[in-house]
Amino acid sequence: MSTKTVATQLVPQLRDLIANGSFPPNTKLKLQELGQTFGVSLSSVREALLVLSTQGFVVGEDQRGFRVVDASAANLAEVTTLRAQFEPYALRIAIERQDRAWEEKLVGIFYRLSRIEKEDGYVPFLDEWERAHREFHLCMIGGCQMPLLLQFCSNLHDMSDRYRRIYLSRDMPPQRDVAAEHSAIIDAILKRDADTACELLRTHSQRTGAAALERLQALK
Repeated sequence: MSTKTVATQLVPQLRDLIANGSFPPNTKLKLQELGQTFGVSLSSVREALLVLSTQGFVVGEDQRGFRVVDASAANLAEVTTLRAQFEPYALRIAIERQDRAWEEKLVGIFYRLSRIEKEDGYVPFLDEWERAHREFHLCMIGGCQMPLLLQFCSNLHDMSDRYRRIYLSRDMPPQRDVAAEHSAIIDAILKRDADTACELLRTHSQRTGAAALERLQALK
């Protein structure tokens, strides 16, 4: 298997470890240790980290390797602002396209997400929920079929999720009915009410960002 192929497979694994706080902000990433942990070559680790640096998850240091990007209120506020602008824009285009296959795929993902959210003992940090939640959000905007916009939105979503997963800790009581917010968005999409759907998505992202920002500032 080529170095590039191995690195491509390694990127989402490392990104998830950064997003869930396993590698806290500003942590130095040691290539040799990562290579041993994942059983891959140093060149594959380096290439994966270079990709993550272009996505905003790690920063390269001259002759010193890589470090997890620090967390800051300014960065979180910027990410939240950009999400609130670009994700609703992508969703509006998706709704206007009236793509039946996209709607059916989105409904299927929403059903899986809803099933998880209705389970006894559900908390919004389960790995299964995290996967379904990410897939739901990216599918919503995926219907716009604009690759550059989708790549940008995907990176913003993952950056936002990093703050959510680190700073909205598991021991915090639920502050919102996130499942109801998801349901309202999907209802508006299926009615092809772009104005309502986009405003609900914008508010949904802003609430998440505001909650994480409040927690980050409290812990600083």
